[in-house]
Order: sequence, then C-alpha cells, then structure tokens
Amino acid sequence: MGRLIKELGKKELILFLLSVGIIALQVWAELELIDRMQEVTKLVVAPGGTTTKVLYAGAKMLALATVGVLCSVAVGYAASVIGANLSYKLRGKLFHQVQLFSMEEINRFSTASLITRSTNDITQVQTLVSMGMLVALRAPIMAVWAMSKIATKNWQWSITVIAAVVMLCLLLACIFLIAVPRFKKIQKLTDDINERMRENLTGLRVVHAFNAESFQEKKFANANEALAKNNLVAHRVMASIHPVMTAIMSGLSLSIYWIGFYLIDAAKAPDKLNLYSEMVVFSSYAMQIVMSFMMMSFIFIMFPRAMVSARRIREVLTTDPKIKPGDRKDGLPGVKGEVRFENVSFAYPDAENPILEHITFEANEGETVAFIGSTGSGKTTVINLIPRFYDVTSGGVFVDGVNVKEYDSQALVEKIGYVSQKAVLFSGTVTSNVTYGNEGRKEERENVFSALKTASAYDFVMDKEGQESAVVARGGANYSGGQKQRLSIARALYKKPEILIFDDSFSALDYKTDKELRAALKKQAKGTTLLIVAQRIGTIMDADKIIVLDEGKISAMGTHRELLKTSTVYREIAESQLSEEELDNE
Repeated sequence: MGRLIKELGKKELILFLLSVGIIALQVWAELELIDRMQEVTKLVVAPGGTTTKVLYAGAKMLALATVGVLCSVAVGYAASVIGANLSYKLRGKLFHQVQLFSMEEINRFSTASLITRSTNDITQVQTLVSMGMLVALRAPIMAVWAMSKIATKNWQWSITVIAAVVMLCLLLACIFLIAVPRFKKIQKLTDDINERMRENLTGLRVVHAFNAESFQEKKFANANEALAKNNLVAHRVMASIHPVMTAIMSGLSLSIYWIGFYLIDAAKAPDKLNLYSEMVVFSSYAMQIVMSFMMMSFIFIMFPRAMVSARRIREVLTTDPKIKPGDRKDGLPGVKGEVRFENVSFAYPDAENPILEHITFEANEGETVAFIGSTGSGKTTVINLIPRFYDVTSGGVFVDGVNVKEYDSQALVEKIGYVSQKAVLFSGTVTSNVTYGNEGRKEERENVFSALKTASAYDFVMDKEGQESAVVARGGANYSGGQKQRLSIARALYKKPEILIFDDSFSALDYKTDKELRAALKKQAKGTTLLIVAQRIGTIMDADKIIVLDEGKISAMGTHRELLKTSTVYREIAESQLSEEELDNE
C-alpha cells in the first residue's frame, strides 16, 4: 500500500501535511467546546451568573463550532482531491502497463481480472485513502487528546472509560479475525463473476443458438452465490458493530452518571456543583473516545480489503513484460519487405509440447507467401511471431535482415500492416477506423478512399449516411461480418506498410469479392510483401509460394501446381474444395 501512496505528487503531499494540521485544529476546537460547556453549566446554575456572561460564553462555543465545521469541510475537500488524484494516476499507469503486455501476460492475468483491477480495486484504494485522512488521522488524535484531558479527573469515572476501551478493543479483534479473511476473498470472487458475465455477453449469440440460457444461468448463479455468501458473513459481522458500540456507549454514559450520583450525593454542598459540571464534561470526553474507536473500527474493516486490492494493483504494475523492445529503428541498408524464419520453434507458456518446430522459410520484397493447413497446424501462430505478439522459443525471426527482438516496438509495427482473424472495429467513424494508429499523419481524404477502394469497401461506405464520416458503433455492431473485414483490410492498407499480414482475413467474403480484392491488392500493393493465412485454396492459388503446415511443421513448400503433384496434404485439401475439372486443368 505504501508503494502505491508514493504515486502521490507534491501537490497531494502538501495537501496531506496541511490536512494533518487542520485535523489537529479541528480536534482542539471540538475538545475546547466541551470545556466551554463546563463554564456555561456553572454560569447557569451558580449564583452570580448573568445573561451577558452566558451569551458571551455561548458566542465562544459558537465560534469554536464554526472552526470545527470549516476544518471538517477543508479536510473533506483535501481528502477527496488526494484520493481522486491517486486513483487517476494509478488507472493511467495500469492502462499504460497493460499496453506493454504481450499476449502471455494478458492470458496470465485474464481480461476479467485486469478490468476488475483497474476499476474496483483502484476504487477500494481510493476509498481507503479518502476515509483514512478523515478517520485514521482524526480518531487517534481525538482519542489520545481526550484521554489526556480526563487522566487527572476522578478515578472512578476513569475506570469505566478503561473498561469500555478494553471491550472495544476485544470487539475490534473479533471483527478482525472473522471479517478480514472474508474480505480477502471478495476481490477474487468479483473476478469470477466478471468473467462469467463477460463470457455470457461475448457469446450471447451462441448461447441463444444452442438454447443454453439455463446452463449459463447456473454458472453465473454459482459464482453469484459464492460472492453473496462471502459478503453476507462479512457484512453481518460489520452490522454487529453499530449495535454493540451503541450498547457500550449507552452503558458508559449510564455508568458515569450512576457513579456521579453517589459522588455528588456524598460530596459537601460547595463541591456538588463542581462535581456535576465535571460529570457532564467527563461524559462528553468519554463519548468522544468511544466514537474515535468506532470510527477506527470501520478503517480496520476497510483496510484488509484495500490491502488486497493494493497488492493486486501492484502485481500488475511490477510485472516485467517478457517481450523487451530493442533500440533498432530500421533494417539493413537496401533490404525492404523481407521476412525470414530460421529454424523457429515455439511453445505456448505452460504447454507440454511445442506448437511449431523447425520452421524455416523466406519471403522477399513484393512476394506473396501463403500458409495453409488443417485446423491447429500453427498457421496463425507463425504470423503472430512476426509482430512479436509472442517471442520464439528457439531460432530467429528476421524482418529486413534484422532479428525482430532488436527492433524498437514502434519501428517494427510501422513496417507491418496486420489484419486479424477476427475483424475488430472501434467506435467512431469510418475514417477514424481506417486511419487508426496513424493519428500523427495528415489525414488525406484521397488516401482513405484509395484504401477503401482496394479493400472493396468503397461502394458500401458511399451508400452510408455521412459516407466516410459514417458512424461506426462499438465493435462495428452496425456492419456485417464481411463489411467489418473489408474495413479492417482498408485500415492495414492505409498505413502503406512494407509487409501486409492477412490472418484468414478473407473468410467472411464471397468468392467474387475475394477475387476482386486480391486483384486490387496485386495492383495497388505492388512491391509490398504479402503473408496470407487462408483456408480456401482459391484465395492463395496465385501465391508465389505456398507453405503447407502439418502439426506445427512445414510439410511442403512450393507453388500451387507444384504442391498438387508433390504434397499429399495439399492435394487432399484441394480435392475437398476444387472440382475434378479444376484439378485436371491445373
């Protein structure tokens, strides 16, 4: 927790130090107000007290109360500013850190957990910091100061206060032992329920299609029930605080007045008034002490949960991404658009066996290299190694003659235009999606149109209201699968990269659009190296080189015609997709 507090800037630290002084002033005003009560009591009851004296004493009490209120407002404002600024900085750092993560770190934490850590966990820390300033600082100062005020008073009354404090400490210890373990589980259970909700929302169409609503409801109910039970136990314990402390406070007041009755009754006439006024003041001090412990009890409850949240936040912030960027800004002189794999093997984290073994090939500038194979053969994994979504286990991946590990991250991705297997669009406009990641460049309308035309997206975009400024909903929900895929391709083309990677990016297109798009690519992206993962033979049959993958290894390599003759795997795929006439023609 202390390491997160270090994120506070000078402004927040100055506010904190000022707040300590203001809280001390507030405590002094409140305790001084109690002393003035004794003065007013004597003036009202004792002979010689006048209305003027009572009003003067009352005015001093009013001034002290005003000072206390103003101090409370000032501390509340400072606590809110410090808490809000801390959460602002933590969210920013957390978001930036996640941006640096590779897919390995993302999978390790899980998306649901990262969302919880950047929202709920940070809110827990913010609440503790804000409440801590208002309570954790004020309560001890008030308790110690009030105790010092009554330390020299009547010993019989002091014993009642000591007994009440002991009972309060025992209560806090019981609460700490019972509730804290429960609060530690809450954050993990919150992760689980977020995961269930996210899974259900993401796969809602599949849930409806398979009539699996009851199954999903049962999964969610289990996670929800575990969280509810844990919360019930913890909050039932917390709910017992108020009535128990109220009973202790009432018992303390009753004890003070009960003892006071006997003391006043046994005292001589001149001392009765002093004892009565002291009893009223002592009772007020005792209530302040008990209230201080009551406030501290809530901090004891909040602190363990906030500590768990702080550890979870720090776990993300201190995670060292395994993929380290280099400092290379460009490739070898005279080499452009070249991709080379040298004896590459790769295994996913914690996997028993490698998914790729001894992959070696080369794609030169302007060439079209395609990858085909059965599901799970490693096609997507191969191309994910080029932009360093993962790092190879052994061997090397080279772009423009330089190992990708030596490149600065931004310099590497500048060379690559990537179209993912699942088309991803962001809320905004068509133009903002096409120019995504290139905000620093001058947005030329002609370049946007050129990318849209090459991606066969121009016609349907022009039919939209607003045309290139047409609204794109979150996730591209207002576009079909084929339209989203073509806009994703346009986004990659707009960069005018040296290397274009298509990860099964033509699967949602009909054969006619597929053919038109490939023809446009051949013309407009001349000189650009194309790496294409595909399931359809028709998409890649014109490629300069086709690599057939089988169980993570290169089974065969060559042109379409060569592979029909030499590769059994490729021939089987072709026979499943092409007619006998087409095969004979080839």
